[in-house]
Amino acid sequence: MLVSIVIRTLNEAAHLDDLLTMINRQKTTFDVERILIDSGSTDGTIEIAQSHGARITHIKKSEFSFGRSLNRGCDYSDGDILVLISGHCVPADETWLQNLCQPLIDGTASYSYGRQIGDDSSNYSERRIFAKYYPAESAIPQSSFFCNNANSAILRSVWQEYQFDEELPGLEDMELSKRIWKQGHKIAYAADATVFHHHQESWRQIRRRFEREAMALRLIMPEIHVTTLDVIRWVISSTWQDWRAAIHHSIKSTRKRDMLRYRWNQYWGSYKGNHDHRRMSQEIKEYYFYPEVSEKADQDEWLKPLYRTSPNEGQQSKG
Repeated sequence: MLVSIVIRTLNEAAHLDDLLTMINRQKTTFDVERILIDSGSTDGTIEIAQSHGARITHIKKSEFSFGRSLNRGCDYSDGDILVLISGHCVPADETWLQNLCQPLIDGTASYSYGRQIGDDSSNYSERRIFAKYYPAESAIPQSSFFCNNANSAILRSVWQEYQFDEELPGLEDMELSKRIWKQGHKIAYAADATVFHHHQESWRQIRRRFEREAMALRLIMPEIHVTTLDVIRWVISSTWQDWRAAIHHSIKSTRKRDMLRYRWNQYWGSYKGNHDHRRMSQEIKEYYFYPEVSEKADQDEWLKPLYRTSPNEGQQSKG
């Protein structure tokens, strides 16, 4: 069996070498190929990929969408299983790839995704978002269609039949997982397939990311509508809970005002991307936009400041 790792890149030199180094260290029962789909990097990304023996293909910036880029990268590959990972994500250990692919190999799912965590350089508010959506317990298969292509795997046969929507501004993963889930395919969450997800964004980039994703979510789930009251309530409540959790866990890597700024840009971006006159249930709004994590996740050891950013970060222990 051949597994193709498809890496979507644009100026990912900061973490790409660590990512490819950890891919080379994976212990698997199958063969692996490395595919780069690049949209115009100028920072040495291509040279780093070449030094690790990756096969490289390109997409013009004028043609880029998240779905189109992945479709071209997948089409360029030869694997029976397609692993999709962002160029700024780094596997946490040497079993990441096997654990991510195992539900597909076993036949228990058609599409899987793994855990994402931050490190000491991550805004603590974002680390709490990771804790909400990527808990410590696996669900194989899970009961919903949520999925994330920053760290995922899909059967090639399923991708060939359905493919990613090339017109969406984001969330191409959720859109595809919803379509195949409605057709009876299973989605798996593998908590033991963990990556460090590095976001080095300006406040504007954070706001635009949430705006783009809210626009896409509105198309995927048209009943969703966010009000200005929601924004005010969520910013206040989530920031307060971030501050309280940071004190409880002795977090000093993120200043209080930066947690507030993160939450403001998150929810203002979500409002801008989502704002229309359609209505939705309060329960759905709370799930997709409200940041609160479960009490167990809030106590999770991954929230503690145990991580450093070094070329060998993937070798750190989880304890």
